[in-house]
Amino acid sequence: MNPSDERPGLEVPARVIPVPTTISPEAQAMLALGPMPAPEYPALDDAEGWRRMIAATDQAMLSMWTDAGMASPDGFEFEELTFDGVRVFVITPDDLDPNDGRVYLDIHGGAFIVGGGDLCRVIGAMTAAKLHMRVWTVDYRMPPDHPFPAGLDDCVAAYRALLERNRPEEIVVGGTSAGGTLSAALVLRARDEGLPMPAVAILLTPGTDLTQASDSFRTNAGVDTILRPDAGEPLLLYAGGHDLRDPYVSPVYGDFSLGFPPTLLASGTRDMLLSDTVRLHRALRAAGVDAELHVFEAAPHGFFRGQAPEDRELDREVAAFIARHCPMVVTGSG
Repeated sequence: MNPSDERPGLEVPARVIPVPTTISPEAQAMLALGPMPAPEYPALDDAEGWRRMIAATDQAMLSMWTDAGMASPDGFEFEELTFDGVRVFVITPDDLDPNDGRVYLDIHGGAFIVGGGDLCRVIGAMTAAKLHMRVWTVDYRMPPDHPFPAGLDDCVAAYRALLERNRPEEIVVGGTSAGGTLSAALVLRARDEGLPMPAVAILLTPGTDLTQASDSFRTNAGVDTILRPDAGEPLLLYAGGHDLRDPYVSPVYGDFSLGFPPTLLASGTRDMLLSDTVRLHRALRAAGVDAELHVFEAAPHGFFRGQAPEDRELDREVAAFIARHCPMVVTGSG
């Protein structure tokens, strides 16, 4: 499928990769569960098959989080807004300092195909709980009915609406996985359209090169317990035939010398998108951007599903980075 598969390479013998003892017991337990079960992907032109698979996946995830008591958490105020047809959930901790005008514009992950609707609201609440910030989470359109650039258009529309209510120095843009990809693309497009940059970008295990050329897309295939070796299929569905090297599709090909905010990136040594994350970090650094990279031992894509001390360590790193580059200003409002 990918021309790079035909290039000369190393033949690696079959082997068993043990769960390392260098990580927390909780993280070891998560890795010991093995690969996360996932349905077979339909053919790219089977739109109805994708709709059924996406609906089933969304329902399974929502049921799991509902059973865990995470679907309607206490201690938050929820509001639903619409801008240019784009739905945004606003989640505010009940005990948020009234002087804190900062907002985290959260772009949910889900391989560009899942995580919308009620799941989007739940993911936003998780972000608000982790960072103790007001969160705007964007319920952007997704394939198969809305391939690129529909989702990115929606994220830009939400960012424009947020800029009407908050100063750019009060805004953090971030997301995990596909949400990290869209966050980086959003910043690039906002910059190119003459909009002010947010104070911070948080890009967690982002897919930054949808051509699948990055090294770890293959070296970590079968080792990553979250992403599968066929993880490229949703990427192609999302791109919808668009040029995969377009920076708004694959942000690593962007020109960062034209400006980009301070950025925290994070991945893990078992993440299939580790190289995507590393390459974007090096591109940002080469352009003089303040970019910080955190790579966690043995972490697969998305880290340890929020169940390990390493996940909480990452939350602290993100909160500290935001505090340095987007501190609360008493005179602010939002």
